[in-house]
Amino acid sequence: MFKSSPSEGTDSHHGAANTASKVPEHIAIVMDGNGRWATQRFLPRVAGHKKGVDAVRETVKNCARRGVKYLTLFAFSSENWRRPIDEVNILMGLFAMALEKEANELAKNNVRLRVVGDLTAFQPKLRELISKAELITQNSTGLVLTVAANYGGRWDIVQATQKLVSEHPEFAQNPLKITEADLAAKLVMAYAPEPDLFIRTGGEHRVSNFLLWQLAYTEYYFTDVFWPDFDAQAFDDAIRAYSGRERRFGQTSQQLLVATQA
Repeated sequence: MFKSSPSEGTDSHHGAANTASKVPEHIAIVMDGNGRWATQRFLPRVAGHKKGVDAVRETVKNCARRGVKYLTLFAFSSENWRRPIDEVNILMGLFAMALEKEANELAKNNVRLRVVGDLTAFQPKLRELISKAELITQNSTGLVLTVAANYGGRWDIVQATQKLVSEHPEFAQNPLKITEADLAAKLVMAYAPEPDLFIRTGGEHRVSNFLLWQLAYTEYYFTDVFWPDFDAQAFDDAIRAYSGRERRFGQTSQQLLVATQA
């Protein structure tokens, strides 16, 4: 297992340095390893994706159990369209099935669902299911579950820039007036705090164009566990690793110590 921390610098989102609390407020996950999980068991890749849906359900429960307020899952990237068409169709079908099956259950458990990404690429029926599921859960006040679908971090920054200039034409004339806060407010996840903990399963050590802006000061945790096997123990291992991190946000350990003693 490989674990790393982001480098030091300034952080406009948090505003002040702090140490990692035992439970992160926001967890973002790249759910990797479904296909390899299936291949190791001499099963078709679809079996891994179906088992991965069970892991999503389990992770939502574990976040609620731990008191996590935001969970963001990378379900389908803008690059995933390059996969074989049969697999893409299977993924779309599983997404639609999960939306239909899980929305009422999420609402019953006070979980709010939000789906972010360039949804215009999806079939009208799928977009309708997304809207319906979000509507069903809109009054939930507990965990906010965000599913990133046809999402890319570069796309997010571009669309935020386009929206900002469209809404504020004066910025086109004087771009030096644009601040980080201006742009951050137009990102598709402006409703949520930046992730405290990023988890990637499946043994790969990269972020793969996920939340590029938002992960600037997130703690990274990589595990060899394939997503279908990411159970309560694996989840707790990630939380335990996170709780041992010192989050300095550009300050020194001594400065943090002084601040806690003040």
